This record gives sequence, C-alpha cells and structure tokens, in this order.
Amino acid sequence: MSKEKKPLRSSRSYGPKDKDGFIHRSWMKSQGLPQDAFDGRPVIGICNTWSELTPCNAGLRDVADYVKRGVWEAGGVPLEFPAMSLGETQMRPTAMLFRNLLAMEVEESIRANPIDAVVLLGGCDKTTPGQLMGAASVDLPTLVVSTGPMLNGKFRGRDIGSGTDVWKFSEDVRAGKLSLNEFMAAESGMSRTPGTCMTMGSASTMACMMEAMGLALPFNATTPAVDAQRRRIAHESGRLIVQMARNDVRLSKILTRSAFENAIRVLSAIGGSTNAVIHLLAFAGRLGIPLELAEFDRLSADVPLLVDLQPSGRFLMEDLHYAGGLPAVLKELAPLLDVTAPTVRGEPLGASFAAAECYNRDVIRTIAEPANPVSGIWVLKGNLCPNGAVVKPSAASPSLFSHRGRAVVFESIEDLRTRIDDPGLNVTEQSVLVLKGCGPKGYPGMPEVGNMPLPRKLLERGMRDMLRISDARMSGTAFGTVVLHVAPEAEAGGPLALVQDGDEILFDGPKRQLELLVAPEELAVRAEAWRKRRPVPKYSRGYYSLYVQHVLQADKGCDLDFLTGASGSTVERESH
Repeated sequence: MSKEKKPLRSSRSYGPKDKDGFIHRSWMKSQGLPQDAFDGRPVIGICNTWSELTPCNAGLRDVADYVKRGVWEAGGVPLEFPAMSLGETQMRPTAMLFRNLLAMEVEESIRANPIDAVVLLGGCDKTTPGQLMGAASVDLPTLVVSTGPMLNGKFRGRDIGSGTDVWKFSEDVRAGKLSLNEFMAAESGMSRTPGTCMTMGSASTMACMMEAMGLALPFNATTPAVDAQRRRIAHESGRLIVQMARNDVRLSKILTRSAFENAIRVLSAIGGSTNAVIHLLAFAGRLGIPLELAEFDRLSADVPLLVDLQPSGRFLMEDLHYAGGLPAVLKELAPLLDVTAPTVRGEPLGASFAAAECYNRDVIRTIAEPANPVSGIWVLKGNLCPNGAVVKPSAASPSLFSHRGRAVVFESIEDLRTRIDDPGLNVTEQSVLVLKGCGPKGYPGMPEVGNMPLPRKLLERGMRDMLRISDARMSGTAFGTVVLHVAPEAEAGGPLALVQDGDEILFDGPKRQLELLVAPEELAVRAEAWRKRRPVPKYSRGYYSLYVQHVLQADKGCDLDFLTGASGSTVERESH
C-alpha cells in the first residue's frame, strides 16, 4: 500500500465547512477564483521582488505571469505576493543593511499565509539571499527563478561589463587616460536591457549558487533576462513547484550539507563574488547546518578557475550561456562534486548536467587547462583578523600575494574620499591602504567599498593595484588585491580599530596570514584608549538600531542573532 500523503497546508484555511472556511474562501473568490480552486489544489505563493526602483528585477512582473501559467497547468493555484525589493545601485547606505529585513518579511509572509509552496523571484544582489534566508526558516517546498543577466554592454565596438569596466573607466579618468566625455559616452552602452550585472557579480554568482545547490532549473543562472528561454524556465518551474507541493519536498531536503559543499566548489570554479561567503554562511545558520568560514578555503583549495569571465577574466554572462551555461561548468567540475546531491526536479545533481556540452573552450576551460590555477577564497588569520578575513585571489595581482608595507589609515569612508586624491597624502607604491568603520555595525550594513580607489598621484604614475584592507565588502564585479570582511570589525573593537598610520602590515596569501607588526603591549595600550573614547551609538530608533544591536559579524554571515535557526511553518491560532 502507498503511504497516505500529508494533507496540504492550505486545506486548514480553505477546507473547513464552517465560519472560518467561509471567510477564507469568500474573500479569495472576490478575485474571480472558482469554487474548485479550493478543492484540494496546492496553493503556490509567488514571492516577487519586482520593482522599478530595482532595475535588475524590472523583468520579474513578466516572469511571474509565466510561473502562474505553469502552476495553473499543473493543477495548482498561483497567488503572487510582493516582497521588499533591494536595489543594489539605488539604496542608501547599502542594500546589505536591509537583507535581513527582507528575510524577516519573506519568512513571516510565507508562514502567516495559507500556501503550500513558494517560488522565489529575485535577482539583484541581496534579493535572492534575503528571500532564501526567510524561506529556509519556514521550510516549505521552495524553488528559485532568477531574473537573469542583462545582455553584454557595448561601447565603441567592444563588449563592456557592468561594474568591472566602470571601475576601470573611473580610474582611467582619474589617471588622465580617459576624458570625462568618453566616460559619459560609455554610460548608455553599459546597461542595455533589464537584468542583473552581466559580469560574475553577486547577482550572477547567487543565481549560479541556486542552480549548483539544486534549487533552480538548469540554465536558470545564465539565460539572459530578455531571452525567451527565461520565460520557459519560469513556466516549467510553475509546473514543478506544484509537484513539489504534492510530494512535500521541503527546502531542507534539498539544502543538505552536500549542497553547500558543491556550492563552495562551484563558487571557486566560476570566480564568484566574495559576497557569496556571507550569504552561504547565513543560509547554513538558518538551516542548522554546521559551516565555518575556514571551509571556504579548504573546499576550494583544489578547484581552479574554469570560467574566463569578468572580473577574474575576459568574457561576460551572455558568452557563458552560449558556451554551455552552468551545466557545462558542472560537468567539467563533476569529479570534485557530490553528484548524488538532490535537486528540485527529484533527480540527483549529476543527472541535471549529464547531457551538457561545452561549445566554447575559450569561455569554459578544463580542469587540465584552467583559466587560472589560482582561484577560490583565501581565508586569512592573524592578529589583525582573529576571526578571519577573505581575499579573492583570481581577481588579485600575483605580485602582491606576499606583501609588507606601511599603513595609510582612513578612519571612515568620508575620510577616504576627502584625502585619497590629496597630493600631499603620505603614500607610496609599497603602502597598504586601511579603511575602518565599514563593517556590519560601523557603516551600518557593510557596504561594497572595500575596493578603495587608488591615490591619484599613484594612478598618474601608472599604478593599477595595491594592497587594501578593510572590514567592508567588495562588489562581485570588482577586482584588485583587496582584503575584505575583517572580523571582528573596527566598530566592534576588533584590532582593525587600532591600526595607525605608519604601522607595518604583513600579508602572506599563500600562508593565509595577515599580521599587524606592532607589539602586543602597544596594542593593549591602544585598545584601552579606544574603549575610553568610543562614541555613543549613532542610532536610537527603528530598524537601524535593531540591526546594529543584533547583527552578527561577517564570519557568521551577518544575520541578526535572533533570526538564526527556524520557526517552521505551523501557526496554531486563527485570525478571527
């Protein structure tokens, strides 16, 4: 005999033939839903972060319609609901400040409403992580449909990449190599269609993570936002989520330990954003899966860079898609993956890329002949970062992998912007730029300012990279020898707060060391002085205050301490 299936979660609201059931059904019928919509059909929530304030996600209104088609076709009832949209390029002080707020909204929207499963529609950097964090704490059947990358940028007959080329153009203007008029002319060619950055920035990285972890259909990560295949993926996802709801395939059944290990290895192979480190740690914290910062280094140590894509290489997401997409990358990486890991399609991960082919070996390389043998995430330790810091070596300069220099310290982002182009700045090619006050608590929200601009006088001499250290993050589209996520941050009293101009700093990437070469006795004196002059908290109300009081440090995923773990999907009390 077959095992009796668990009743649908929505049946508790729409099934009873009493006052409560009458109220639930009657109000929903006001939208034109027929009676049989409540006769045992799975109710599918479509969590949409569409917004005109988030250009990356501007195509999700259309995508939602195709998900609905698939849901109806498979016998489900699609119900779309909005969620806070976090526009990376628009929000101040930083979209990362609000990732956890989005996670709270998504979690409670899913838990409070009578739905059986959920499709997460996101794309812009913090929308997918925030949505998945919230969904993980409820643990219903869940899958992801991403907005997709925009088409390649074009300028004067060549491809240009969002973010990556912006940083390059900007430094060329400051160095006197590019006119302001030329810089402005590139602006209109950079972002030609809806969609996320077409470089391997945070949005494309997280879309790849969703596919690698089995939470999205093949080619979800690389299909351009304007390609008809994006609509087909949405349609098929709508059909699939109904099946998942009927079979009660919950998120926790897909996001296993193997899924996280696969994701970290794929992150290395694609030259993915360092931001993924923070998000994956936060996901693991919601699901109760042990995951430590050091494992990003360990699990990626034997994985070379396979994808030759900006900012770690030459090409863009559109090129990666035409070359075979992430399935072709996964097939090449298969010897290093757990191919038995589950996916939303009910098949092991290996089956999802078994038929994949590579059509362009310039874009997707082999393990034997990689784009770069050095890849992954270096996790540093030392007296300057007791709880860790990270470096993306594939986007750094090998000449700076081991470096010793004197610190040029900026106490805040305002201090940096005021003094970085000062001709009198006491800085040389050997100096180490140090930026404080840009961590989770300090900014607040840990902005993407870790790739500090180089001093103008060094740019004018032809210099294009130098060692930079901060408690900030860096855009996935950025590049350079940049030490990020220093933990504890300066605002929390970490050793970064104690660095002074002229202090010697030792960075040894191969040995994973980051040391402030100052005697412990002197650091103790500085720490005591710091505690005495520490300013009162900047924020006394609202979400800012809540965030600063409860945010965890970067090595723990920057979630709020009271949000780790799960509350589940059961709500006992009725509303009337």
